[in-house]
Amino acid sequence: MNEWLKRALDQLKALWGKWTSTQKIILFAVVAAALLGIILLVAFSAAPTMVPLITTPVTDLDLRDQISVKLDQDNVAHTITPSGVIMVKDELTARRERAALIRDDLIPKNASPWDVFQMDKWTTTDFERDVNLREAITKSLQQHIEAIEGIDSAQVSLVLPQETLFKEDQNPVSASIIITPSPGSDITTNRAKIMGIQKLVKFAVEGLKDDNIVITDNLGNVLNDFTGLEAVDRLDLAKRQIREKLALEDQYREAIETTLGQIFGPERVRVMKVEIDLDIDKKVIDTKEHFPITIRPRDPNLPYDNSEVVASIPISQQTKNESFEGTGFNPEGPPGQEGQTPPAYKDLSNLVGKYSNNVETTNYELNTRTTHEDAAPYSIDRITVGVAIDGTWQKVYDNKGNMRFNPDGSIMRRYTPVSQDDLNKATSLVEDAVGYSKYRGDSVSVQSIQFDHEAEFAKEDEQVRNAKRLQQAIIFSVIGLAVLLVAFVIFRVVSREVERRRRLREEELSRQHQAMREAALRSAEEEGVDVQMSVEERARLEMQENAINMAREHPEDVAQLIRTWLVEE
Repeated sequence: MNEWLKRALDQLKALWGKWTSTQKIILFAVVAAALLGIILLVAFSAAPTMVPLITTPVTDLDLRDQISVKLDQDNVAHTITPSGVIMVKDELTARRERAALIRDDLIPKNASPWDVFQMDKWTTTDFERDVNLREAITKSLQQHIEAIEGIDSAQVSLVLPQETLFKEDQNPVSASIIITPSPGSDITTNRAKIMGIQKLVKFAVEGLKDDNIVITDNLGNVLNDFTGLEAVDRLDLAKRQIREKLALEDQYREAIETTLGQIFGPERVRVMKVEIDLDIDKKVIDTKEHFPITIRPRDPNLPYDNSEVVASIPISQQTKNESFEGTGFNPEGPPGQEGQTPPAYKDLSNLVGKYSNNVETTNYELNTRTTHEDAAPYSIDRITVGVAIDGTWQKVYDNKGNMRFNPDGSIMRRYTPVSQDDLNKATSLVEDAVGYSKYRGDSVSVQSIQFDHEAEFAKEDEQVRNAKRLQQAIIFSVIGLAVLLVAFVIFRVVSREVERRRRLREEELSRQHQAMREAALRSAEEEGVDVQMSVEERARLEMQENAINMAREHPEDVAQLIRTWLVEE
């Protein structure tokens, strides 16, 4: 084996040495192209197989971004091709997300299940066309059903049998629909929506009848089986009647409160009861009217009415006249035998009588108009209204205009009920507001009743008490501040007076000491004694001499300086 490999390598080296540079470049190019093809093949083979979420490219960038955000929220991995087609990992994910996109109205407007018919192929057979037609109808129905609010997804199965020669051999068209309700949806219990889906499917497929449509939910419950629902219909009718009754009562109650509230005030009017008895039985009224026949219409050019009308016109006439004169026919017995006629009638047998009968029959034609109308959805049998109106509460004031209070500190109030004249006027207003009818037996009662305002008055009394407490606190605070201010002023004046007297006493002592020192100095000088003075005494003596000299030379400046000292102190 090694020898064979060695010989092969030798041959390759010899062949390589014989090749030209061009041949070597071509060999390298072929090898590189082969390697690149193998790498691309492996890369595409290793890439996961993905299916389009929507076969139609999404060209709207905003809509494409919204779909991408929705897929990210549902944790669905997806890619977008350069042409705008959104790809997901498998068909199951695509169907689920398409249902979610339909529910959120994110399906492009140009997406259509009939795109399959836009491709014309030479090899397409009639059978394939029929299959494509059924598939397109199925997908279109599925899109319509899934677009209904409350349906998460839907599966539609249609059976379109082939046409046969004889009608009795023809199999019927049938359809089965399985719907998956959205969370919190009432689609499975809402009969009107189920009937709407059934009609949608019926009118979308030619030849489909209601009996051949089955609609179930994802749990297998048949939803379009409406047999035996008469009791449910009666219950729904009763519920609608109650809702209509309550709505009408609320309407009347609001009208009464608005009318009386603008007069007496909204806080003084309470509608205690509004009871309306409704007759919601369905009624059909047929009216037949006869009106005269116009022979000649009115001439509009004449100032008077020259029209001619008749109540009716004859269309046929029959006359019958009968007359008779003679004895009539008297039955007798066989010849030679006496008849059986009673003697009383036998005496009348030879009398001559007359008989006549004249009959005239005329048929007339009338103008007739027949009107067929349905009565109102309901009629009011009886109305009962009870209204309570509160009187007025007024605060009591004394002659000086000050509010009076009870011993417990609450405000003194006086209650005035509503007068009977005002009650009669309010009763008339309520009767007009509800359409009062005496023949129906309606009842309207308006009474003056004292409402309970204890909580409201207690709150107002507490506010007044708090205001009085605050006022007293402010007054006491002001008095205290005034007392403190006066005491401070007195203390300040006394302290200044004490300080002034102390300063005067110290100055007097200083002057006495100074006078004594000066006297001692003068006596010492007179006696010729050398007196030794301290540095402080010499400085003070010099300062005093300077002050005396300045006072003599500039008395006004010294006086101003003394005034400034006194003001500062």
